[in-house]
Formats: sequence, C-alpha cells, structure tokens
Amino acid sequence: MMGWPDWIDWPWWISLFFIVGVLATMWAFATMFLALGRRPRRLTVYSRPAAGSSRFLESLSGMLNEPLQSGGTARLLNNGDQIFPAILKALQGAEKTINFMTYIWEKGEVSDQVLEVLIERAKAGVKVRVMLDGMGAWRAPHKRFKELGEAGGRVRWFNPFRVGKLTAFYRRNHRRAIVVDGKIAFTGGASVGDKWQGNAQDPEHWRDIMVEVRGCLAVNLQSAFTQLWANSTGEILLGDDHFPDSEEAAQTPGAEGISRHITVISSPAEASHPLRLFYWTSIACARETVYLTSAYFVPDRDMRRALAERAKAGVDVRLLLPNKLTDVKIVRLAGHFYYRGLLAAGVRIYEYQRTMMHTKALVVDGVWGIVGSANMDIRSKELNQEAVIGIADKGFSGELTDTFFADLQQSREIRLQEWERRPILARALERIVVLFEEQY
Repeated sequence: MMGWPDWIDWPWWISLFFIVGVLATMWAFATMFLALGRRPRRLTVYSRPAAGSSRFLESLSGMLNEPLQSGGTARLLNNGDQIFPAILKALQGAEKTINFMTYIWEKGEVSDQVLEVLIERAKAGVKVRVMLDGMGAWRAPHKRFKELGEAGGRVRWFNPFRVGKLTAFYRRNHRRAIVVDGKIAFTGGASVGDKWQGNAQDPEHWRDIMVEVRGCLAVNLQSAFTQLWANSTGEILLGDDHFPDSEEAAQTPGAEGISRHITVISSPAEASHPLRLFYWTSIACARETVYLTSAYFVPDRDMRRALAERAKAGVDVRLLLPNKLTDVKIVRLAGHFYYRGLLAAGVRIYEYQRTMMHTKALVVDGVWGIVGSANMDIRSKELNQEAVIGIADKGFSGELTDTFFADLQQSREIRLQEWERRPILARALERIVVLFEEQY
C-alpha cells in the first residue's frame, strides 16, 4: 500500500517553508512569463481617422497625453557609413553638453573613436554625461570610461546586477538618445559596436538606421535622457544647456523639414503601456499600406489581430524581419510561431538575407512614420524603457518607404505553402519557445 510522501513527516515549520517556497516560485514564474491580467482581452476602435491626418494626430496625442508639435528637421542615416560620421561630427562640435544614452556598448574601433571625442570634449569643459544599460553594455571598456571620469565626464549604469535589485534587473533601458547641446540628437536602432560599421556588406556588419533630428525634436529626445538620469543619479538637468529655445535649427543637407510629430518616451508601468497603444492605433488606422521592419518580432495577440485585420481589409501589409543571421535565434523562433496565421490573412512576410536586420521602423499610408529604439515584441511595449518618434510628413515617410523597398531587394519572401512544409522539429521548437514570449 502506497504511504504518505516523506515531506508529510517533516516538522511543521519545514513543511511551511517548503510550501511558501513552491508558491513563491510559481508566482515569480507567472509574473515573468504569463500574461495573466497584464492587458485587456481585446483592443477595439470605433473610429478610424486616416493615419497622419489632423484628427488622427490630435486623437493619438490626447489618448497618450503626449504633445503634438510642429517643426524641427529629421535626416535618415543608413548603416554605419552614414551613422557614425554624423554622430562624431556632432560630438566634436559640442560646446556645452553631451548627453549620451545607448543600450549596447562594446569594445572596438567605434568605441575608441567615440570615447576619444567624449574625453577630449570633457577636458575642454563640455559637461559629458553617459548612461549605459547594466546588461546591454556589460562588454563596455571600463578602463576607458574611468579615463572619461578623470577628464570630468560622468558615467552611470541603469539597473546593474546587484543584490537587492534583482527584481528590477529584467527591466532594461533600451533607449537611444544622443543629444548635443540640446540642439541636435540621434535615435534609432544602432549602438556603439563594430558590428554597426560599414554598409551592411556582410554578416559581420548589421543593417540598421538612425535618425538625426534638430529643433524641438532634439529637445524632446533630451527628455529621454534627463528623465532616467534624474532617477538614477538625483541630478536634475534644467536650463538652456539642456533645453534651449526650440526655434528652428539651421537645416542640414539631406534633412527633411518636419510637418507634425509626436515623441513617446515610454516607461511602462503595470497599468500603462503607451507604446503598445501607439503602434496598435497606427496600424489599425491604416487604409492603404503598412510597412513594418523589426529586428525582433514577437507581437502580442492584439498586434497580430490588427495586422491580419488590415490585410483582410485590402491594406498592403508587409513585414521585413531577420533571417537565420539574427543574433537572438530563440526570439526568431518564437516569431515564427505566428507566421502561418499572418500569411493566411494576407500579410506578406520577408526575411532579410544579407546580414542581421536590426532596423526598427514603421511607415503607414506613405504619410505616417515611426522610428526609434522599440522592436515589435512584448518586451519593448511592456518592460523596456524606450523612445520613439512618430512623424506625419510625406517627405520623411517617402524616405522610409524607399528604404523599405530597397531592403526588400535583399530579402526573400515567405510563402504560405512553403511555410506549411517546414520540418516538424522546427514547429515543435516554436511551440516551446513561444511559451516565454512575455520576456522576449
């Protein structure tokens, strides 16, 4: 006859600790990996103003409580050959302040070039502040940052791995906000690392974009830095050195004068996920085209519904995603789990073949473009600190569209019939890894 489990004979206090430990483990697992209670059962909209229209912009601004502004300039930068010369030139011209926030910082040639300028500017009296993520920048050259500190610069780490802060470690600062004198700023997908060098010419050099902005757009991006800097260091950055008068900056060659725009600085909370609403509404209001490029694609249920619903309504919905050259294969596998449903709905999916596709951009109806640090995954919408800019401007959106179709020339389209014949093992792996999509 089967007896009682051995733990029944334990002293009551040991059994109590065991039960509490099991319950705590189950609670931690549910909190980190399940979506229970995190979001409404379904997002719906009863009015769909055309994306980029005045009614759309005013409604979006009001819903998110983010200002709708006009003015400033934006210049699209493709790959390292355009990105790093522009950033280095801006840094070299700094007169008062440099606020440099990025997610990844790795040792190498790019790191040496950037740090050389930062140290030189700090010695010249420019106030240099650098904020790095505690996980994304774990391979940063700490000795060189010590030199920057000795030259007068300041460096801080967001949520480093420390006892007592373990519950916050999985929340990362994924923002890119490089701001010089409060007048010129950069955001997008690139960080400091040699894999962003070149022109995406081989698998060792990634495909990516950044945007150089001036005027009030630069002032808005400054907020992405100063907000987290204040919370991490206690130093409040105010005044003209950081927030100058946002009158039009001189337009640089190749820059678009921007009509209207909304900047979203996202710090997700339990009941507030502004980026999720920002992207979902933009897609749901599409009438002609949705062109989305994302480095990491694990969309939540409502985002999948929006993409499929727009495709079924006759909207040309196309997704440009990484192929096997991705740096995080488990995330790509999780995204693959949703390909079939999207393809069946009429969504066209492409995978970039040349190298790792790290671009993060959305352009809707040729008039509304979104660029910044966020990916099309749950982590970006609900866990990470992110910064994105939505721009309602035909000229800038046209640049994004041209870039999208140029990248399609280096991509392979995924067809539904072909996709349904993929190996059983691949399907099994997809079903397993998608269980953890809340953390991707």
